Amino acid sequence: MTTQPEQVLETNLVNQLVGLGHKSVVINTEDDLLRNLKAQLEKHNKATFTDSEFDRILIHLTKGSIFDKAKTLRDKFVLIKDNGDKTYIEFLNQDFWCQNQFQVTNQITINGKRENRYDVTLLVNGLPLVQIELKRRGIELKEAFNQIQRYQKESFLSNNALFNYVQIFVISNGVDTKYYANNQKQSFKFTSYWGKENNTKITQLDKFAGIFLEPCHIAKMITKYIVLHESDKILMVLRPYQYHAVEAIIDRVKNSSKNGYIWHTTGSGKTLTSFKASQIITNNPKIKKVVFVVDRQDLDDQTVREFRAFDKDSIDGTENTKMLVNQFLDPNRSLIVTTIQKLNSAISKAKFRKQIEELKDEKIVFIFDECHRSQFGDTHRRIVNFFTNHQLFGFTGTPIFVKNAISKKSVKQTTANLFDDCLHQYVITDAIRDENVLKFSIEYYNVFKSKKGIEDIKVEDIDKTEVYESDDYIESIVDYIIANHNRKTHNRTFTAILCVSNVDILIKYYELFRSKKRTGNHSLNIATIFSYAPNQEDKLANGEIPEEDFPNMMMAAEPSAHYGNIPHKDKLDECIEDYNQQYGTKHSAKDGNTFLNYKKDISKRVKNKQIDILLVVNMFLTGFDSKSLNTLYVDKNLNYHGLIQAYSRTNRILNEKKSQGNILAFRNLKQNTDDAIALFSDKNAKETITIDPYEEQVKKFNKAYKQLMAIAPTVDSVNDLETEEDELAFAKAFREIMRLKNILSTFTEFTFDDTYMQEQEFADYSSKYLDLYDKIKTDNLKESVSILNEIDFELELIHRDEINVAYIMRLLAKLKEAKPQDRAKQKKQIMDLIAGEAELRSKRELIEKFIQNNLPKINEAEDVENVFKSYWAEETKRALEDLSNTEALQKDKVEDIINDYLFTGRMATEDEVIETLKIQPSVLQRESISNRVTTKIMDFIKTFINGVDN
Repeated sequence: MTTQPEQVLETNLVNQLVGLGHKSVVINTEDDLLRNLKAQLEKHNKATFTDSEFDRILIHLTKGSIFDKAKTLRDKFVLIKDNGDKTYIEFLNQDFWCQNQFQVTNQITINGKRENRYDVTLLVNGLPLVQIELKRRGIELKEAFNQIQRYQKESFLSNNALFNYVQIFVISNGVDTKYYANNQKQSFKFTSYWGKENNTKITQLDKFAGIFLEPCHIAKMITKYIVLHESDKILMVLRPYQYHAVEAIIDRVKNSSKNGYIWHTTGSGKTLTSFKASQIITNNPKIKKVVFVVDRQDLDDQTVREFRAFDKDSIDGTENTKMLVNQFLDPNRSLIVTTIQKLNSAISKAKFRKQIEELKDEKIVFIFDECHRSQFGDTHRRIVNFFTNHQLFGFTGTPIFVKNAISKKSVKQTTANLFDDCLHQYVITDAIRDENVLKFSIEYYNVFKSKKGIEDIKVEDIDKTEVYESDDYIESIVDYIIANHNRKTHNRTFTAILCVSNVDILIKYYELFRSKKRTGNHSLNIATIFSYAPNQEDKLANGEIPEEDFPNMMMAAEPSAHYGNIPHKDKLDECIEDYNQQYGTKHSAKDGNTFLNYKKDISKRVKNKQIDILLVVNMFLTGFDSKSLNTLYVDKNLNYHGLIQAYSRTNRILNEKKSQGNILAFRNLKQNTDDAIALFSDKNAKETITIDPYEEQVKKFNKAYKQLMAIAPTVDSVNDLETEEDELAFAKAFREIMRLKNILSTFTEFTFDDTYMQEQEFADYSSKYLDLYDKIKTDNLKESVSILNEIDFELELIHRDEINVAYIMRLLAKLKEAKPQDRAKQKKQIMDLIAGEAELRSKRELIEKFIQNNLPKINEAEDVENVFKSYWAEETKRALEDLSNTEALQKDKVEDIINDYLFTGRMATEDEVIETLKIQPSVLQRESISNRVTTKIMDFIKTFINGVDN
């Protein structure tokens, strides 16, 4: 028998790890693991434990969730010894991370819901802290990820649950190797390659292991670069560019008094990087204070929330300058988050300046967020002049270079002028290559020729005021957005921002959207926010996004800004009142605080997809992160960092359905876009940053279609696939078709007529694809293992929000009215539609039964909906009773579980499920019965509740 390539990969890795300094140990079972844990903890703590003492340690170790265990790992345990003495047990040396006990083993077998055998495990002081899962070369890396996900469900929780101490997972097929933190909410999209300081990826397993898995380095990653996210109760691990940036800052603080800045592209996680840098620097006894400086009150609040999410005790917010001064004077407060405005006030006003005078010569490190903004000006000079022993570090996604700098007093201030060297850079091309942000799909719409295409836009020579502010122009854009918004946002699965040139134009847009909604032209939820300071000329000349101000709403000069005869303030009040009526809120703009609260509420509702399109001038175009936002409509000039910042609102990673950030420009921004890409990456980066145009996407789709035809030339031929390998090939080929169709469907010109595939053909293959998925699910219930388990079917790419039960009811009403000769055809179309829609398949038999038994008895088509709802309620009631009787469950307790799940999204625990049983099972039966009942409850919810109104 020949050795499998995966076994060779595993053997070579274990040998390499032993050579790096991990001691080899043979551990086959949980009992072996416990014996080794006792020995290693004794060695690490220079102690010996009796069996009863070790039992107490083990009881302590087995408590809690993954998050709880991560805290236990980092804390010391007070052990009461058999003789009554107290001793402190350390599980991990965090200060001197190389001084831990490192071991490697492979093929540990744990019995849980199923018997699982893990590939390679790294033990630190006897606890499994790194788990490595390998696949043979040529297998999708995602299959290793899916296997670990299965272990999470089947065995990591079993027995003493020591594998919930794993901090980092590593997955590899030899050629590609990635790592990620132990977070059950993790998706494959958030796994990372390791990389060098210059962002070169290290993908080969042996090279990755030689650097990342070296004992001191992996211990450093675990002790210093794992972050415990307090609010979400999850573990996070820094990506390589974040690690290198923090290391560079720490080295600069330790060995130099020079400043420095970090250039990490928008969306790459600068807050986490800056938090980790701040946290580590505060541990340096030579540093008196670390001050994290943002440039707006809402960013201050946001940063405080995010920092607290990483460490709930790390900071307090500075609500006013007095509080900031108190924190400066508090010897126990080493980390401060504040705004540049409050900091300026503290060192400018005599009463505050005098109080903090004693700190002016102390070593204080300032970290500036988004240092391309407010640091240019008098405030910056005051800070550096007051604090004589300062060190400044800046974070920016779009640095200011000479080319994009604004002259002030004939001097062009650049980021490098103020912050010295760039200590680390990770530009947009790096982030897209690593799939940490999405590419952009940029379309240009020529209002004047009503024709899409860059070459057709010739508007620069037309008078801007006459054209861009005309009613016809604005109505043309509004109509275009209404017609195409569903396509761009996958039927409002995602949200959008429309940015315009000034407040007057914004109000025109808002009123037109509002009037068209009232007349039934659309059902989009529209909101807006703007500052009503005197309306200045928009910075069209350079496309800058000015600083956001939260104005003093009582300024006497501001009423001079009008829309027609109405002050901007009154128009804002009117927009806010619309908002209050729509969302049942009580916001206003009577002062800066209420305005800020309104802005925060808008932010929350955009993120929660309650607002479809947010209309802005400049607000929300920088510093706003929403993964659910995928489209930016642009009717204003943008340039350089303003353009990249605005575009980058759309390209946060979320799921398979969000394949790119959509930019729909109503101005000719092509040259500006090319210039900005060249400045912030390189001149050849356009192909990396933007997705291929429509014609190229069609070619890709047609190529994928040919590959599908080679495997399954007809829909019926899918039934004849002989082996699971053939079925897997079909699933992968059709999945690629779905991915490409998902991208194509966002283009406004997309039609299946442009492809080799017919729309009905896509629907038919979708049905076969879902049949294959259902087959795997059935096999899993029989506890048989299939290689098809290793593929992610990405069902969200098939799900269409417009195809739901309400839609089917409308089709049933049409079927009722159909001519007798057309009914069979229409019925087949309905059933085919249900078969091809993931959410409706479980409802297929019930809908078919309704068509067969109930539909003929209905006299009027308009009665179909009410009769169907009554039918559905009866079937739901009957199914719940059947479930309760079959499994001997208490129906009221099952209803409680279902209601709790619908409200919280959390399925009941094993104990809660067992409590629904009329007769309590034996200990040996508990797990299997709980799993079976849980599956049946989830199937009930999927069939009778999901996608059904009321």
